[in-house]
Amino acid sequence: MLKRMTALFCFAMLFAIFPARADEWNNKTIVTFSQPVELPGVVLPSGTYVFKLLNSLSNRHIVQVFNADETKILTTILAIPNYRLTPSGETVLRFDERPKEQPEALRAWFYPGDNFGQEFVYPKPRAMRLAEITGQPVLSREAKPIETPEELKSATVVAIAPARKAPEMAAPPTRPSVEADRTAPVPELPRPIPELPVGKLPDTASPLPLVALAGILSLGVARLLNGRR
Repeated sequence: MLKRMTALFCFAMLFAIFPARADEWNNKTIVTFSQPVELPGVVLPSGTYVFKLLNSLSNRHIVQVFNADETKILTTILAIPNYRLTPSGETVLRFDERPKEQPEALRAWFYPGDNFGQEFVYPKPRAMRLAEITGQPVLSREAKPIETPEELKSATVVAIAPARKAPEMAAPPTRPSVEADRTAPVPELPRPIPELPVGKLPDTASPLPLVALAGILSLGVARLLNGRR
């Protein structure tokens, strides 16, 4: 995190080439950008601009940006305090990281010697896009096409957090279709063993031997009777 903040600080100093003249009441600061820079509601081409606080006693967090000779107001920006522990003797501009092909987005402006600065509030649709690109919360508000400084003073500021991607769910296991089940081989079931009635032995031999034995006994008895006669 410290390395990232240091890199952003050094990058910001590349933009602020001439922050030389400043007035303490309105924090007037002359800044020259070497390439296009995005501010809430406007993209400034490379050139020299004048940053001032709105001349108001009730709100010290509305920033006006003028052209180099201060003949035209280019944009009026709502801001909130952005505190820092160690003040700097020079103007510091902080930028959000952006894709290479897009202009840098100005996030905050610190006046020399102050331990607080102005963090800019972007219109809600643009804040949502910046949060998605940077992966960091971005201050936002509901914006109208034309607004007066008095309307800006009463605007509600919220922080837009980057959207979280839903975790990918694993696909449920596929079940075999009914047709597939029908083609599967059916296992043979064991045949049931017949039950025998209790007290009865199974027939183990044929009745023919008994019949023959009876016939022989009959013949023996007949001979015995004839002999006695």
